[in-house]
Amino acid sequence: MSTAPHSGSDDLVSPQPASTPEDLRAALARLAPDALPTFDAERADALRLAREQVSAAPMRRFVGQWAVYVAVERHPERAARLRALEARAATTESVDEARAIAAEIGSILDVSCAEAGIERSEGPGE
Repeated sequence: MSTAPHSGSDDLVSPQPASTPEDLRAALARLAPDALPTFDAERADALRLAREQVSAAPMRRFVGQWAVYVAVERHPERAARLRALEARAATTESVDEARAIAAEIGSILDVSCAEAGIERSEGPGE
């Protein structure tokens, strides 16, 4: 038996939902109900754009973005750390600290994207 400390929070993690608007919305209702108005507004915008452009791309972007958001929120400690890093990034004046914060945020997003089944692009415009 391991003697390393373990908070047990991994045992309480919700499963990653399917990447459909309905399943993501249901997960948000449990994990981050305050995000529902934003989700609903962005969903309406994505649907409008999809119709205007006669393209599924706006809905794919919407679903991908929210799948990653849910992947973060499924882990309360991860979500809290991401919020703390974002807040610190907004106030730091140190370039070195900003780089460290950006790297840690990137790591959190890499893990969350993998859990959501989203492939992160390697550079701008991809």
